Amino acid sequence: MSSNRPPRESRVPTTRVGRLVKLGFTAGELAIGGVLEGARRVVRATPDDAVNMFLTAANAEKLARRLAGMRGAAMKMGQMLSMESADILPREFTDALAALRDSASRMPRSQVRGVLGREYGKGWEARFEHFDFEPIAAASIGQVHRATARDGRDLALKIQYPGVAKSIDSDVDNMAMFMQMANILPVEVDISGIMTEVKRQLREEADYQAEAKHLETYRRLIRDDPAFVVPRAHQDLTTRRILAMDYMTGDPIESLEGRGVTQAVRDRCGTKLQQLLFRELFEFRTMQTDPNFANYLYRSEDERVVLLDFGSTARFSKAFTQKYGKISRALIAGDTGAIRHYAEEIGYLRPTDSAEHADRILKIIRLVCEPITTPGVYDFGASDLVARARDAGIEMLFHSGGELKAPPPETVFLHRKLVGSFLACARIRARVRVQDLIQRHL
Repeated sequence: MSSNRPPRESRVPTTRVGRLVKLGFTAGELAIGGVLEGARRVVRATPDDAVNMFLTAANAEKLARRLAGMRGAAMKMGQMLSMESADILPREFTDALAALRDSASRMPRSQVRGVLGREYGKGWEARFEHFDFEPIAAASIGQVHRATARDGRDLALKIQYPGVAKSIDSDVDNMAMFMQMANILPVEVDISGIMTEVKRQLREEADYQAEAKHLETYRRLIRDDPAFVVPRAHQDLTTRRILAMDYMTGDPIESLEGRGVTQAVRDRCGTKLQQLLFRELFEFRTMQTDPNFANYLYRSEDERVVLLDFGSTARFSKAFTQKYGKISRALIAGDTGAIRHYAEEIGYLRPTDSAEHADRILKIIRLVCEPITTPGVYDFGASDLVARARDAGIEMLFHSGGELKAPPPETVFLHRKLVGSFLACARIRARVRVQDLIQRHL
């Protein structure tokens, strides 16, 4: 586990009313910021005036602060927004919101004790030789504490924030309404299917007994791959709101971008991450879909990557993954007709879409698939793909008329993994033969 201590301490708002008030106050803050930004733009016009006046770095910082304090599904949606909208929203906005990927505010000791007492019962302290109340990590759904069991097991306990599970539906609904009111999401786009999928996935993510099963399943899936390590779950100390697992050591994956790390090491790590991505999609059809940097540790002593946090684990049907295999083959071959056909099969396009709208969608598909369509080595660190995809996304937003539609709900968490894997490889400046890796599965 990373030793970076999470900042700030604040009580988690546990009631629906309390959480709605927090979000409503945030909306008011952003509205004021938007009005001030609008006044500034009237006085001094800028080239990006087409971009919504709410989408400023200052407003993103306010939003990140509030969501980090709320935690739960509201913060999780903010994390997803910062990653999945990088190709549409202004860079200053997504960069500021990216702080949500690192850590949340931590619970005060009284709330930690309350959760431990409810889950383990009176006298829970007798289960442990030592329990460290200072968390070693704090994320959207829960925070992690190091503990030593009576029998000497060195453990990491993920303790869920109180009220998070009960507030998922209301948090998701309120965040969706808030983002549409602020024009972060276009009002005319029907996102009901995506919101249903987000709620379903987050309910599962809030069930730590389900995550313990995902841990064991994933350990079996990669048992033949020495490049990765997955912690064991400890069922005797795991409940729906507390997950007990091995305490793992390692450096943050971002440490590979530092001086003294050779390009060969970066390339090997990036290759491992891309290999794993394609195995998850085409071979396992089971994917860990929360690729925050904090969920990867690097062990320099044996060059292995530690994989953490399997709460958000998606399972895909064979038919679903076959469609991605087909469109991948068409993209590599440069077959425009086949690309459009399979884009319609997946649900990115409709047969009734105009030629102009279809061209914009296909342009974005080609852009985001650049790593697999590039023969030879793809240099993630030198790539400006995110900026180019963002420009294409903004162009689509303002020229699509009534044809803009939300992506298929079943692709939401896959997109999240694809974006996160790209950002991880870009952060460590890896150079990878991506096309060679995916060809093995096609």
